[in-house]
Amino acid sequence: MQNKINILGINIDNISKNDLKDSISSLLNSSSFQYIVTPNPEIILKAITDEEYFYIINNASLAPADGIGLKFAALVTGNIIPRITGVEITDELLNICNHLQKKVLIVNWKDGLSSDIDIQTALNKKYQDLNFFVHSMPRERDNWKSILNQTEILKYEPDVVFCLFGAPYQEKFIYHIAKKIPNVKLAIGVGGAFDFFTNKIKRAPGIFRIIGLEWLWRLIKQPKRWKRIYNAVVVFPFKFLRWQFILPLFYRKNVACLIYKKENNKRFVLLVEREDCEDYWQLPQGGTDGEKIETAGQRELFEELNSSKFKFVCAYKNQYKYKFGQRNEDSEYIKIVKKHLGYKGQSQSLYIAEFTGKDTDIRINFWEHTNWKWVPEENVLNTVHDCRKKAMNIYLNIFSKIK
Repeated sequence: MQNKINILGINIDNISKNDLKDSISSLLNSSSFQYIVTPNPEIILKAITDEEYFYIINNASLAPADGIGLKFAALVTGNIIPRITGVEITDELLNICNHLQKKVLIVNWKDGLSSDIDIQTALNKKYQDLNFFVHSMPRERDNWKSILNQTEILKYEPDVVFCLFGAPYQEKFIYHIAKKIPNVKLAIGVGGAFDFFTNKIKRAPGIFRIIGLEWLWRLIKQPKRWKRIYNAVVVFPFKFLRWQFILPLFYRKNVACLIYKKENNKRFVLLVEREDCEDYWQLPQGGTDGEKIETAGQRELFEELNSSKFKFVCAYKNQYKYKFGQRNEDSEYIKIVKKHLGYKGQSQSLYIAEFTGKDTDIRINFWEHTNWKWVPEENVLNTVHDCRKKAMNIYLNIFSKIK
């Protein structure tokens, strides 16, 4: 039976190679758009520092483990998971498309290691009946939307999209662009998997793969990859062990941002609605990351609201503390986010600032919030979610003393 394990906040599907074909076929038969990601240590390290990417990875339809580091991490948590490489899942999906006569669109970088001709030659040789189309794009993200207006692609009506951009670009392309291509049912980011088909890159000898030292073979053959390999074999284990054994002993330092504006001698407080839970209103908040409260509050507002039109008023340290896992109303996604943090709870400080811009200056992030609004000061306590009322009451008492 397929289940999930969580590593540094990223959900991994514990799926066997034998079940992979059935899972892919099920996704292809879905009535809605689906996408597959292949988490490895590098992808996870990118996701824990990129909130948008974290959201995209954790909302994938299927996420098998790719990377020996994830197998070892799973063992530490008491789980045994198989490793399914990007090459293996690519081969399986192409075979299914070949058998079911699905149309395949392959999106490549214009300056990728394997050219369009290289890919076409390799696929024609390996999958003789495969119906596919290769499209190359420049690396500038501003050009991604152009694919939605490509007459050839619109006429082709692909069923499946393979994106070869590498992480995190391929997953972001899939989430924002590929799902908008008419008729597409399934998409997957496979990085350099096609470079093995075109023989631009050679796979490590079997013995290296069996004992989990494929990374060493790649380092020998491609010394310029040393930084990526260092992240995978040194940085990732360190962060995982810290997350698993050290962080659960501590409270995370957090800052809640009370932003207000004045209109007609009244004060209004800005609240945001969480993406994961309808009608869940709260103050913008986030980790301090070792910064002073004033600095962390300014950064958090810019990250969450994409605006710097605020005038700092005051800050209060360590006003409220709570443990994770005490609120049953949390959605599955917010539980994942808290798992990603690793801490046993949060120690929250308060940052207060006055808004100095226009409402059009505020732009929330889709992966965090679905809406925002100004609420009269006297209505704030009744508007925030029940589990936020205790902290909000403390903050409003402080705010009431500021004139």
